[in-house]
Amino acid sequence: MNDSEYMRRALELAESGVGLTSPNPPVGAVIVKGGEELGVGWHRAAGQPHAEVEALKDAVARHGMDAARGATVYVTLEPCCTQGRTGPCTTALVQAGVRRVVIGASDPNPAHGGKAAGILSKGGIEVVEGIEEAGSEELIRAFAKVQRTGLPWVIIKSALSLDGRITRTKGEGQWLSGPGSRAEVQDLRGEVDAILSSGETVRADNPRFTLRGDQKKEGKRQPWRVILTSSELGLPREAEIFTDAFADRTLVYKGQRIECVLRELVSDHGVVSVLVEAGGRLVGRLLDEGWADEVVFYLAPLLTGGPIPASGGEGVAELRQRVHLDHLRFRQIENDVRLRAILAGTSGELER
Repeated sequence: MNDSEYMRRALELAESGVGLTSPNPPVGAVIVKGGEELGVGWHRAAGQPHAEVEALKDAVARHGMDAARGATVYVTLEPCCTQGRTGPCTTALVQAGVRRVVIGASDPNPAHGGKAAGILSKGGIEVVEGIEEAGSEELIRAFAKVQRTGLPWVIIKSALSLDGRITRTKGEGQWLSGPGSRAEVQDLRGEVDAILSSGETVRADNPRFTLRGDQKKEGKRQPWRVILTSSELGLPREAEIFTDAFADRTLVYKGQRIECVLRELVSDHGVVSVLVEAGGRLVGRLLDEGWADEVVFYLAPLLTGGPIPASGGEGVAELRQRVHLDHLRFRQIENDVRLRAILAGTSGELER
């Protein structure tokens, strides 16, 4: 195996931490010597050991105290070099006597970014950077946006008909997408720290926004349920979000600017990523004002008509102002088609 193959293995490990590590990023690490994988690790939660330390411990448990001496460590994110809730990973790598460290992405945190290579080199360690960089940066895109802007990564999720509507005739039920798509939404909820919706959606659908199904990750907390409302009607106190076992994970913001809400979620609640599950009015506003970074659309093979579009708002005055999508990924789920893509030209666009 070459460096890229081992780094892809580290990326697979890091995926295990997606949705669990906020406000930290997900990171994976692999230790290799003589073509043998000695130890692996991934960051499991804020305050717990980082991926490099997990991998070093795994190598020691499997092969003895000096297992990592002379080895190569593959890590998806530049090792930290400052004392936080855990010690500096650069110190742990030097003390372990590793010969070489291969890094996927630079740390966007200004307290760490760009410093690890110099520290490791002084410790006699060869450093290689930028291996599988694109995949490594995509993995930490939410964390990187928070570091750059103080705003969370915002994903808009919507199920819509072929004619772009999100409503069905009364009596037919609220679902447009099939059971396979709805099951995948649980995976999406497992990726994020908060679910954002509107008072209008709460009044109309009485949603729960809870994690359900067998695919729930161990250690995953119920995401914050964040409700924006400006109506004088108020919200029904008997709604599921106020009465279920996770009522303490519900936040209501009345008449506040979206930017202020998003920044408060980051600063006060450690939120790095947000999933929007709302009607066309709020979705349109988020797109109009440029707060969204990513979309996940489930296209159902239906023509429904009706007054409520998947995306409302003011729209664009000219075609050249339209929202462009990048990094498109399509997948068929039963009879539905899922599109997942990054919004190009936004503050959260992936840098390449």
